[in-house]
Amino acid sequence: MVVDVKNLSEDQIYKLMISTIAPRPIAWISTVSKEGIYNIAPFSFYMGISSSPPLIAVSIGKKDNERKKDTWKNIEETGEFVINVVTYDLVEKMNITAVAFDEKIDEFKEAELTPVPSDIVKAPRIKESPINIECRKYMIIEIADMGLIFGEILKYHIDDNLLNEKGYVDNKKLKIVGRLGGADYCYVSLENIFTLKRPDKR
Repeated sequence: MVVDVKNLSEDQIYKLMISTIAPRPIAWISTVSKEGIYNIAPFSFYMGISSSPPLIAVSIGKKDNERKKDTWKNIEETGEFVINVVTYDLVEKMNITAVAFDEKIDEFKEAELTPVPSDIVKAPRIKESPINIECRKYMIIEIADMGLIFGEILKYHIDDNLLNEKGYVDNKKLKIVGRLGGADYCYVSLENIFTLKRPDKR
């Protein structure tokens, strides 16, 4: 089948994108509003950009294509956020934070998660997540009804048991969750990890 996107609706294009760009890592972002209200939400249009400077990018849309989502608004106004890693044991709580709560609702309380202070930014970390990444807004580019948010990584908080002697997070110990199409997810398990060295690195 050949699909020409010129003949598709925005919704049809979205469905093809999220089911072909897969699996996608999830940026489980915690922020705090100017009024001091905590917010958490997951986003899977998320990627690393550069290690020098250490930059990530996450794409966040608008509510009903009109009002900026709370995460976008908070990052824009405060310039700070934390990315928390989603593991298999946290998927139900992550799913609760995907609900479009009113901006005055504290999602930590709704999902029964524990906020802990960050070292640099004012946004709280999620205690239950084994990896938290403190970030500062680098720039925001508005594209149609989306905000492409670039963040500079300031500090990592990593569970002591996860970092190996080579400086990598040991993914064999971390059931990290990825997003697929629709309501489908996947997670990394010991059984489906394999090593493949580049021919010029053998």
